[in-house]
Amino acid sequence: MKLFDFTLRMKGFPIREAQAHLQKIQQIPEANYATYLENAKTEILQYHLQNNSFYKDFIGGQDVSSWENLPVLRKKDLQVPLRDRLSKDFSIKSVYTGKTSGSSGTPLHYAKDHFCHALTWAGIIDRFGWYGIDFNTSFQARFYGIPLEFTSYQKERLKDRFSNRYRFPIFDLSEKKLGSFLDVFRRKEFDYINGHTSSIVLFARFLQKKNLILTDVCPTLKTCIVTSEMLFPDDKALLQKQLGVPVVNEYGASELDLLAFTNMQDEFQVNSESVFVEIIDENGSAVHNGMPGTIVVTMLYNKAHPFIRYEVGDLGILDEKSTLKKPILNQLLGRANDNATLANGTTVPGHTFYYVAKSAMGDKSVVQEFVMEQITLETFTLTYVAERDLNATEIKALKESLHKYLGTQVTLKCNRVEVLDRSRRGKLKQFISHL
Repeated sequence: MKLFDFTLRMKGFPIREAQAHLQKIQQIPEANYATYLENAKTEILQYHLQNNSFYKDFIGGQDVSSWENLPVLRKKDLQVPLRDRLSKDFSIKSVYTGKTSGSSGTPLHYAKDHFCHALTWAGIIDRFGWYGIDFNTSFQARFYGIPLEFTSYQKERLKDRFSNRYRFPIFDLSEKKLGSFLDVFRRKEFDYINGHTSSIVLFARFLQKKNLILTDVCPTLKTCIVTSEMLFPDDKALLQKQLGVPVVNEYGASELDLLAFTNMQDEFQVNSESVFVEIIDENGSAVHNGMPGTIVVTMLYNKAHPFIRYEVGDLGILDEKSTLKKPILNQLLGRANDNATLANGTTVPGHTFYYVAKSAMGDKSVVQEFVMEQITLETFTLTYVAERDLNATEIKALKESLHKYLGTQVTLKCNRVEVLDRSRRGKLKQFISHL
């Protein structure tokens, strides 16, 4: 029995119909794809204008004859009870509901109709299938957080069992705990790894220190799929070397869909089938491919709840060779609100501090992982995990690297800890602003 597919159907999600519909979309030739997208965009827009009072009020009297005239929908616009945002003929009990982690600062309750949610799973199953992964049979090593309350914990463990996965909780990533993870890999025949980027990178550094390649320990392992956090090129290289398998990057938003996935040509391919992804400027107009902008997403099949030109909170760049059917995300630049504001008036993106640390400490640093926090305009704190305190030479190199990347002098304080504090879901934010 295909237990995973059966479970989806038992929950009311028509996975077979969704997979058939996805296949039909994928068979549309490039020459006809613009027509498909325009029709799908028009249909979902008209549906919500006619059936969703929340979205109709949000649009107000604005001109909807041009797609780019449609206002950008943001999380702050959705901070009303979920029941008041549902379309006519839908209720809380008749839809799939969820809640975002709040990593952008604003948690959100959201809803999808059952076909839309099934289509999301159809897309995920399709992409994982590129790498020979079958959710019904492939055994997953899952690097994720887990609720610590007893009932929620047991429920999540039961879900893991039915989903053919073994969970490595990532709130404790001490050397002792990573060693116990390695022991599990020696005993179990995993097909793939899936989980938060920073946690798997830390495990890879542990393997590097032990001079081990994971496939020598677990030869059944075929691939590693990282998600939820930025994947930097040198971390990807480290993962591929120490795990001994290809590393795939997954980008998505729980309230939306799978948004991008590394294809077999090592391109970060954007989902163009069930969503419409745009990169826009501050005026809401699409930028040319190759230019940076804000990522907004339209769900083409969610009739229960409007997500039309919805701002995800990330910045990105589409590759110049992108087509409507096969868009390629050249760069994912991180969250738009993860910026540091300096005393001289300049603003730098949060991911700059990753390069600051790499530039100063290099690949052989004693620092295993870190978080940079901005306390004031001129004061930063580096909280890090390491076997020992950073010495004066290492701290000096960090300060020089900060000056080089920021272009101004700042005060840096360093604080060593045993384990970094992750969010409830196991995500690690490498830059936090307290301004």
